[in-house]
Amino acid sequence: MSYLETTKNVYKEAALTPDVGLCCTTNPIWELPGLTIPKIMQEMNYGCGSTVHARDLSKNPKILYVGVGGGMELLQFSYFSRQKHGVIGIDVVDEMLEASAKNFIEAEEKNDWFNKEFVDLRKGDALNLPVDDNSIDVAAQNCLFNIFKADDLKKAIAEMYRVLKPHGRLVMSDPTCEQPMNDTLRNDERLRALCLSGSLPIAEYVKMLTDAGFGTIEIRARKPYRILDPKNYPTEELIYIESIEVAAIKDPMPEDGPCIFTGKAAIYYGDKDFFDDGKGHTLLKNQPLAICDKTAQALKDLGRDDIYFSESTYHYDGGGCC
Repeated sequence: MSYLETTKNVYKEAALTPDVGLCCTTNPIWELPGLTIPKIMQEMNYGCGSTVHARDLSKNPKILYVGVGGGMELLQFSYFSRQKHGVIGIDVVDEMLEASAKNFIEAEEKNDWFNKEFVDLRKGDALNLPVDDNSIDVAAQNCLFNIFKADDLKKAIAEMYRVLKPHGRLVMSDPTCEQPMNDTLRNDERLRALCLSGSLPIAEYVKMLTDAGFGTIEIRARKPYRILDPKNYPTEELIYIESIEVAAIKDPMPEDGPCIFTGKAAIYYGDKDFFDDGKGHTLLKNQPLAICDKTAQALKDLGRDDIYFSESTYHYDGGGCC
């Protein structure tokens, strides 16, 4: 049995018998005017963060969500795209699609604005999406990409890139881990399916995205997720896993490399009202400006003694230099 078959079986079980402890997110359930999320959707929220952000979802976007879970994020996306088939939900597990469709009937009863036709549920594989090229404004996946091994992950990211419109965005939440994992953990198919042993370091995760052609990367959040300890897992050391929320934007790749925002900022405190580097970056006096890592290094290389640079906070919410 391949690791992907093991994954399908894990989520078939989770569809038939909801498993509240399967994944663990510290995100509070959204409370928006008129939005009521059925309890069953909350119980089947098999993610490690959130991919639903209002600033991504203006002007009734066409949305794709891969790995439907119980339908909670599909419902949340529908809140911002109230049109027939405005949200496409794709899953390879028949039982999960059936459970999600059933949950939408309850969601329709609890939300007078919601119509289950807002969501187009499709059987499909993340490695071969049944979606047209350049047709999606916002694509999303939550705690899915970390399951894939390297070659399959490249395919999954390439598929998301293919279906996005120019300047469209791929919004993700995945576990990450900066510590090395032994081969026993890496090759444990069930632990990989449970979103644990496939976790990558952030730099490697981001490189997979930029290698696919995404010209702008935003790391929006970095949070504690899980512990793999020697008492319960085949490891001699305690391994700390975090979850990150990331947006990869289908911008053209700059000649000098991608813009990767990891939460750095620059503050100019010189004698003038502002500092302009002549390359599109203007720093107002004593006003922090969010900058990508590339710009931070370029400004540091100027050797000035009147610009302060913060370290990466791994939290970025827009308003930056690029």
